[in-house]
This record gives sequence, C-alpha cells and structure tokens, in this order.
Amino acid sequence: MKVMVIVKATADSEAGRLPTTEEMAAMGRFNDELVKAGVMLDGDGLKPSRHGKRVRFAGKDRTVIDGPFAATDELIAGFWIWQVASMDEAVAWVRRCPNPMPGDSEIEIRPFYEAADFGPAFTDELRAQEDRQREQLQAQKAAREA
Repeated sequence: MKVMVIVKATADSEAGRLPTTEEMAAMGRFNDELVKAGVMLDGDGLKPSRHGKRVRFAGKDRTVIDGPFAATDELIAGFWIWQVASMDEAVAWVRRCPNPMPGDSEIEIRPFYEAADFGPAFTDELRAQEDRQREQLQAQKAAREA
C-alpha cells in the first residue's frame, strides 16, 4: 500500500523557522532507516504558505490567491511517500519519527487510491495511458539525474 505521510504545519513552520543541525541530523537518521527498509519512495519539506499560491476553481473561472493562508492547522509543512504493507506499519514508522517541529505537532497518514478502487470506470485504455505517463515520468527523472 502506498501512503502519503503529511507533516502538518505549525506556527513555527509558517514563520519560516528552520530546523537546527541536531533536528536535521535526527530526521536524516530516520530517513536512512526508511530508505534501508525500502519504505521511503520520496519526501521533502515545504516552504511556508506565504511563498505559495492557490487556484480556486468555479465552473470555468480560475482565481489565483496569494499566500499566506490563515488556517495553519490545515496546511502542510512536508511529506513523505511510503510503500508499506499496511496502515498499521505506516503508523508504527510514524511513531518512531523524531518530532518534526519544535513544539507539539501532528502527522497525518493517507492512503493513495489503487486501480481496483475505481472499478470499471478505470478502463484498460485509461490504465494503459497511466502506465505510459508513469514510464515517461521515470524517463524524465532519469534524464534529469544523468
């Protein structure tokens, strides 16, 4: 099962407080464990929402809204993408995680949809299209890293 592990923003992360060397080292050790276990597929931290934008959709209209965004508890400060056997395994890994913030913080775990979740709406043609897109993304990533 693939999950997104979401580090929720706090007042500190929205203020742009960067982690200390010790905090970065602790998270680096944790990330090493995730990589060695074959769990971590990707992950990164996000800048405060003042650096972001939102696009609101209303029918055919698109409205761009500049950050910062007020509801700090609904914002994301960082994420991982993990491949785990179950939600219980994801929870066990999160429980081992160093606190990503200097004070109280929260991490949310959300499973990705899998092809079977979409039933017959996800036709063979759509599945083939998605496979082609994933192959193209992998080729582009490999080209960037070369």
